[in-house]
Amino acid sequence: MNIIAVNKKAFFDYEITETIEAGMVLTGDEVKSLRNKHITLGDSYAVAHQGKITLLNCHIAPYSHAYSKEDMSSRRSINLLLHKKQINRLLGALSRKGLTLVPLKVYFNDKGWAKIELGLGKHKNAVGKKQALKERDIERETQKELKIRLR
Repeated sequence: MNIIAVNKKAFFDYEITETIEAGMVLTGDEVKSLRNKHITLGDSYAVAHQGKITLLNCHIAPYSHAYSKEDMSSRRSINLLLHKKQINRLLGALSRKGLTLVPLKVYFNDKGWAKIELGLGKHKNAVGKKQALKERDIERETQKELKIRLR
């Protein structure tokens, strides 16, 4: 598995309850751009529309050696490939209040197909974010103390 991009902001802003892998419908130039790791997932999210899951606001930079750069929009909506059962399960989960479908990482699997890992998460409030930072700092300090004592 060759990881292309990780959405670190999603893990900070959302409490991820479930993950799901999906394929992406891309053009050839977009795949070559992905292989060069020219993608940004920071503000992107997925929505369900007419029985399809679509990734919005994902920036894939135009490929530098593309034949025609005018045709390629860097922020176009990308259709995601999922089974019908998975789509229906996600539609049911998204209909519940407060759940969002956010992209977590983009990677190429062992067969060379571009895949995206989506997370079903609930948005954290400011108190939850502060608590997560506090727990992370405590964990870091205890690891540092254990490291010092083992020497």
